[in-house]
Formats: sequence, structure tokens, C-alpha cells
Amino acid sequence: MRLRHCVLGVLVALAVILSWLWFTMLSPLTYDRPAHLPPIEQGEHAVFVYGTLRFAPVRWVVMGRAGETEAAILDGFRREGLDLTEAPGERVEGEVIVVDADELERLDRYERLGIRYQRVPMRLTDGRVAWIYRRLNETARSPQVDASD
Repeated sequence: MRLRHCVLGVLVALAVILSWLWFTMLSPLTYDRPAHLPPIEQGEHAVFVYGTLRFAPVRWVVMGRAGETEAAILDGFRREGLDLTEAPGERVEGEVIVVDADELERLDRYERLGIRYQRVPMRLTDGRVAWIYRRLNETARSPQVDASD
């Protein structure tokens, strides 16, 4: 009887985790790409990751594959919470992953592009240019209010 309860508990936990992953990554209910964002160009895209996307299991869930990464450094910045802040003389260690347009779209969804983050091209220490997700400031995230109202 005890084994049956353990198995049932594990199955319920697994169902909860899988439901959360579907809701977060694939559900059409949780993210609509803002209309003002330009379409994603076909081809390969280099992306500098410095947070949760450094972990292969997270990339596998988000993109459908872990992908190969290369160590990379972004000079002149430091990590502050979930964002990067300009900081002369400092650096952020991360990784670069090369993705296709569909995978970049899935990364945009994960980062809530246009809602929580913007994706900007930046030059890394080794000279490569890669997309980097930067937090949108509060002004950019809040709806604009017309002063004449």
C-alpha cells in the first residue's frame, strides 16, 4: 500500500511538472508575440546566454534540444539579478549557442520578448556578434499614457 502511494505521488508530481512546462513553453494562452516586433530572419543566429539558459536541461525543454555551447565573455557589463548593467572594467561570463529561426522563436517565447525582455545584438569579447536578452525597463513595459487625456 505504501509503495502504491509513493508511485501515485511521483506520477502526480510528474503530471504537475509536465503541465507547467506545457503551459509555460507551448501553450497559446501564455504569450502572444507583440505585433510591433520584426519577424525573425531565417538562418542561424548566435545567442549569448548568461542565466538559466546556460543549463542544458533548460535549453532542451525550451528549444527541444540542448545544443552545443561555447564559452563566451561580454566585457563592460555585470549581472544584476535578471539583467545586465553597463559596468566598465567588469565582465559577464556566459555561453554562445547557435540556433535556427524556430529555436530563436522558442527562446523569444521563453524570455517573453517584447514583454519582459528585448533581444539586442552585441559584440562579445572575442569579436563575435550575438543576440543578448536584456530586461525592458519599467517605462518600456508599461502602456504609454497620452498626457492630453
